[in-house]
Amino acid sequence: MTYCVGLRLNSGLVFMSDTRTNAGVDNVSVFRKMFTWNQPGERVITMLTAGNLATTQSVVSLLDERAKIPAERKPSILEAPTMLQVAQLVGETLRETIHANAASGQNADSTFNATIILGGQIGTMQPRLFLIYPEGNFIESTADTPFFQIGETKYGRPILVRAYEPGMSFEDAVKLLLVSFDSTIKANLSVGLPLDLLVYENDTLKIGHEKRFGIDDPYYQQISTGWGEALKQAFHSLPDFSF
Repeated sequence: MTYCVGLRLNSGLVFMSDTRTNAGVDNVSVFRKMFTWNQPGERVITMLTAGNLATTQSVVSLLDERAKIPAERKPSILEAPTMLQVAQLVGETLRETIHANAASGQNADSTFNATIILGGQIGTMQPRLFLIYPEGNFIESTADTPFFQIGETKYGRPILVRAYEPGMSFEDAVKLLLVSFDSTIKANLSVGLPLDLLVYENDTLKIGHEKRFGIDDPYYQQISTGWGEALKQAFHSLPDFSF
């Protein structure tokens, strides 16, 4: 399993993903689930993946290959004129990959399923954020749905719902996401460190801050310990129940 979040702010986009994959408790590995394509001054595209690892790696490899090698399939992810068309291209590639695997003799399509968060900006158009389903269709983030989660979403969602504000700073957004991820990691062994972070500021058309939080990262440890203590204090400050 995994946990990934794409968050839309007034000032830009923030992405975070874990790196744990497992095929049982005795087969746990670390794989990157965040991928970025960047043409400085022209476009920035970021993708987060959850689901079957072979499927997601195939999708990323196909997108990379078709962006670098001239082919009949045009435009590529680096040539599509809008983020909507990029989302359509990624959705088609995901659907194509799942269908190819399922048609090779396997019986269960769900075995190869994957879900993708896609966000970025092209030229002078507004940044956009999409959630792409295994069938290749997708939905777009709006003011009413300002963030998308994929993977093991239920433990970290209450944190985001209660504390998210569209006008919050990038720094507060990173803190919020770390609390959400820490809550998920504490509750589910299939989500784990290190965590990858990418921040994109509107209209810069270049990758902003990137960071990987490992188990020994001092700020992550402060957040993890501080959040636990803050919850205990908040709990004890609530009115006592009496029969």
